[in-house]
Amino acid sequence: MDAEARFDEIVDDLAPRGVLPGALFGARSLTVEGTAFACLKGGQLAVKLGDGTAAHADALAMDGASLFDPSGKGRPFKDWVAVPAAEAQAWGQLAEAGLDALGGAA
Repeated sequence: MDAEARFDEIVDDLAPRGVLPGALFGARSLTVEGTAFACLKGGQLAVKLGDGTAAHADALAMDGASLFDPSGKGRPFKDWVAVPAAEAQAWGQLAEAGLDALGGAA
């Protein structure tokens, strides 16, 4: 399954929690109440998990994961982790963690 199709699945899975598709950093995003907490950019899912949280540390420990640098100019966002498509089976759980960190709807 490609990254776009996996992202579409996550949108559908989280829709009952009030998640809507949107745009962020020129990429498709997941939003709740107008606030983005994840986006698909360059075949990676970037999720705002919060620096210092267990979810953030777990995501960074995945193969190929790194702090998300939307500009590509060496200025990563410390609260965001980008996880490659090779780890797409974990994207749903990561998106849920990002939603939970945001205090998203139950």
